[in-house]
Amino acid sequence: MEDNLPVNVREYQELAKKALPKMAYDYINGGAEDEHTLRENIAAYTRIILRPRVLVDVSKIDMSTTLLGYTMRSPIIVAPTGGHKLAHPEGEKATARAAASCNAIMVLSFSSSCKIEDVASSCNAIRFYQLYVYKNRNVSATLVRRAESCGFKALLLTVDTPMLGRREADIRNKMVFPRSGNLEGLMTIDDHDTDIEWLKSITSMPIFLKGIVTAEDARRAVEAGVAGVIVSNHGARQLDYAPATIAALEEVVRAVAGAVPVLVDGGIRRGTDVFKALALGARAVMVGRPVFFGLAARGEAGARHVIEMLNGELEVAMALCGCRSVGEITRSHVMTEGDRIRSLL
Repeated sequence: MEDNLPVNVREYQELAKKALPKMAYDYINGGAEDEHTLRENIAAYTRIILRPRVLVDVSKIDMSTTLLGYTMRSPIIVAPTGGHKLAHPEGEKATARAAASCNAIMVLSFSSSCKIEDVASSCNAIRFYQLYVYKNRNVSATLVRRAESCGFKALLLTVDTPMLGRREADIRNKMVFPRSGNLEGLMTIDDHDTDIEWLKSITSMPIFLKGIVTAEDARRAVEAGVAGVIVSNHGARQLDYAPATIAALEEVVRAVAGAVPVLVDGGIRRGTDVFKALALGARAVMVGRPVFFGLAARGEAGARHVIEMLNGELEVAMALCGCRSVGEITRSHVMTEGDRIRSLL
């Protein structure tokens, strides 16, 4: 074991900032316009208070959960983020190995800097694939066929990007990232119900919708027959002043009403954040930037350590809140801002 390893995600972020060129760090860490939502994605978690229960035998903690019938070691999934070669020469192959060593599902981004086939052959693991539907559907169909032939188990259709948000740090830095930049103008602006119907016609993989932050869109997703909904604001990189994802989670969970699993990403920096998301109804969480920071700081070992740290923090949070399994984490274990306001009325 190395000496002086980082002990939390924030320390990995500082190491990543030192290790990366400014342009790359700003691209990874930046958000849209004033970056209000970027800050809120993290800050909103700090305003949720835990309500620990005691006098419970927590000598054995089971963090495992299931999604689409797959058993995961914990409810932490590696979120789709593009361009991992910005952080490390092996890019998504190193991230994939890190996730596999932690028995964590990784979602490979459409904007991956490594080929689908290279990531698939890098190690054995359960992986999902994230994509957009192009106006030219042959592009999307080809990617779907490649992912399916490589054994990917589900599709995550990102639906919050009819055009790219204004990421001012990238504009200022004259950031050139061809794969992302070329998305503009190629993305469909059709009704996504039509996209889902078309995707179902070309693949047997279950389809999640990623980019939902309102009850109205959550209900539409369920009506369209998706396998799951992901509460996401694209890491605050699209529409500034959109709600923080943890603040939108409960609204979406209520709208879905148990019909499909709900996942959430954005702003998770601690195991207690994972606990809070589960208490508010998420089946699992997706973690993006923290894994990127670990990869930039210490390569595959750093990415793996970030996942392990979050798992360890979640285990402690569960024990100290009196929860022996993920199923025992309930709404009664947290108090939100809304709860506090209602208690005063």
